[in-house]
Amino acid sequence: MLSSDTVSCLYTFQVEHVKAERNLLAEVDSAYIVKLYYSFQDDEFLYLIMEYLPGGDMMTLLMRKDTLTEDEAKFYIAETVLAIESIHKHNYIHRDIKPDNLLLDLSGHLKLSDFGLCKPLDSSNFPNLNEPDYTPGKGAKPLPDNTSRLTNSSAPKRTQQEQLSHWQKNRRMLAYSTVGTPDYIAPEVLLKKGYGMECDWWSLGAIMYEMLVGYPPFYSEDPMSTCRKIVNWRSHLKFPEEAKLSSETKDLISKLLCNVEQRLGTKGAHEIKAHTWFRGVQWEKLYQMKAAFIPEVNGELDTQNFEKFEETGAQVQSSSKAGPWRKMLPSKDANFVGYTYKNFEIVNDDEVAGIAELKKKSSKSKRPTIKTLFESMDEDEPVHGSFLNMLPHKEGQPSSHSSAPPEQYQPRRK
Repeated sequence: MLSSDTVSCLYTFQVEHVKAERNLLAEVDSAYIVKLYYSFQDDEFLYLIMEYLPGGDMMTLLMRKDTLTEDEAKFYIAETVLAIESIHKHNYIHRDIKPDNLLLDLSGHLKLSDFGLCKPLDSSNFPNLNEPDYTPGKGAKPLPDNTSRLTNSSAPKRTQQEQLSHWQKNRRMLAYSTVGTPDYIAPEVLLKKGYGMECDWWSLGAIMYEMLVGYPPFYSEDPMSTCRKIVNWRSHLKFPEEAKLSSETKDLISKLLCNVEQRLGTKGAHEIKAHTWFRGVQWEKLYQMKAAFIPEVNGELDTQNFEKFEETGAQVQSSSKAGPWRKMLPSKDANFVGYTYKNFEIVNDDEVAGIAELKKKSSKSKRPTIKTLFESMDEDEPVHGSFLNMLPHKEGQPSSHSSAPPEQYQPRRK
């Protein structure tokens, strides 16, 4: 049973998260994050109407491809850097950077999504940076500062392929569980010692490792063991020889998965962009180039590029009026005054498919359909070459920078 103080505290945190997500989406106008079209509310729910990206997410791509080449990973890591940089410039921390939240659009370009845990960095919010938002599971005890004696040294060692198979099996179960996976959380967040924007760059390093190796750097049998490995990263960050990573790749990952004081990105994204691993990347033209993968999309609402998960557990209640949480949120909550938002740049642009139809006047009022709300923009912008063709060719390796169109990824054969 929750006490009134506990309920009030939980409610306050939830309100702040909801407001921060809406505010970030409305404030940050960036090509690197999902666009917000509308936000509004009724007596029961809050609504966010956002663009639909039919290319799927990075988690599904990695599950189907196992690993990416360095050039392919470089393309998506570079676009992720731009996405993270765009929200950092507006003084927000994302705090939940992971493959699930990296979505691909129709042309295969990446956009950052899911800002439910983002936090604005202004002076009034600094004291709250130690709040326990991340917990590896219900009822889990907090990690002590000295956790070296708790590491699971007796766990059997696996080959890269065995670890990859084990990770993929559990990844499906963890993807939409209530517990989730802590594989991308920075150690300073787990230790609750205060943190800033640097925690997002740690997550970038963990994703880069997974793209190239096939599983996260600190993956373990259970979330608590993963947390212990992250806190003791000096002992557990290893690069399997089978992955055949370049020295530049290892160097960049090592400079992202390290102490805050030494971590690249602490002084800004320019530190990461200047690393030699990104040599040849034309940052300002990334989104005008052909992506590393072009997703197969059949229709505007095609969902084939998203992994399908079986729903488990009790059915969700049909109405939010039932249960104690509904009582915590009055129908006219003063916390959400001003929540309604309209993206005038989009809704006033007749070039955007669907908008012109919505604005047509007729004698009979018609409600907008899903089709008119979510039709994608015409592909008018010229494409300036391929990213993979732009990268310098490595001697002794077969060239992947041919003029052929990028590979369309397909589900991995079982």
